[in-house]
Amino acid sequence: CAPRSQRTHASSTVALGAGARRGARLVASSTAAAGDASSFGDDADENSVSVDATGKANSLAGAVWKFVRPHTIRGTILGTTAIVTKCLLNNPELFNVSLIPRAALGLVALLCGNGYIVGINQIYDVDIDKVNKPFLPVAAGELTVPLAWAACATFAFVGASIVLTNFGPLISKLYCFGLFLGTIYSIPPFRLKQNPVAAFAIIATVRGFLLNFGVHHATTAALGLPFKWSPPILFITSFVTLFAVVISITKDLADIEGDKKFNIDTFATKLGVKGVSYLGSGLLLVNYVAAVAAALVNKQWFNQPLMIGAHVLFSVFLIAKTKALETEGFTKTAVQRYYQNIWYLFYSEYLILPFI
Repeated sequence: CAPRSQRTHASSTVALGAGARRGARLVASSTAAAGDASSFGDDADENSVSVDATGKANSLAGAVWKFVRPHTIRGTILGTTAIVTKCLLNNPELFNVSLIPRAALGLVALLCGNGYIVGINQIYDVDIDKVNKPFLPVAAGELTVPLAWAACATFAFVGASIVLTNFGPLISKLYCFGLFLGTIYSIPPFRLKQNPVAAFAIIATVRGFLLNFGVHHATTAALGLPFKWSPPILFITSFVTLFAVVISITKDLADIEGDKKFNIDTFATKLGVKGVSYLGSGLLLVNYVAAVAAALVNKQWFNQPLMIGAHVLFSVFLIAKTKALETEGFTKTAVQRYYQNIWYLFYSEYLILPFI
């Protein structure tokens, strides 16, 4: 699976660099249609800029890899690795190779939880995905519904078993709470994804607070340290929680057609593509301004040059990509490219975390 992930990431990077050339070939939508689903045409380049693995799966393993949504897997791996690395860099004398197997088990548990949450959503969204994301394996018929259920049950069982036997009562409760939130997000009669406020609250809680707090707590416990919020960990937890809100509202930008057809209320169906794009970019800019301000408040808390310099560069990148989205007329391909760039910024935040 790893080579497939690398090829997907590489193709996404090439697509990002080629954005300006493709933009010249796109037909701009009218201003009135810019914020509405009707502005979306059948662009040939859509799949090339999707955050998902969109190619046909030629094996069961390939279908399962698409099923777990590789871009979310990368985010989980990066986030976990960055937090653990930050703790070890602060306490290098406590590193012991005997900790590696336990850390690996923790990562496997998190990936299983990730797979369960995104998987169960595809099972209950199969009809919507046939409109919005026909390349996903259940919608495309590459993975049958019974096999999808088997995969989700395996993910939940393996993940919960690892946590319950290795990480103590608090982490176990948080992990099961995350699975519970992922379940009521997708399944009837709850199906909280139909409520835009509940949907972003769940995504922000799971991807923002539970992941960052849980990994930091488990790491400090494994090192024999008392739990304590450090400025960088408190920062990344707060930052990613708001970032997860942005992901939760922008992920629906390209899905308006299917969401309207199946009466799924999202911020995108209510505010339109243009409104949600500007809202998402605005929230991220608030995040970046807050990061710079935090570095300026006390130079002892952070690596000031990196903290300020990186977030200024991220802000410039965000503004440029938002402007490109506007220039390209908010077409579906442009929206998918914009969402892809949101995830690049998400990955970048974790890449700098160990050094801030």
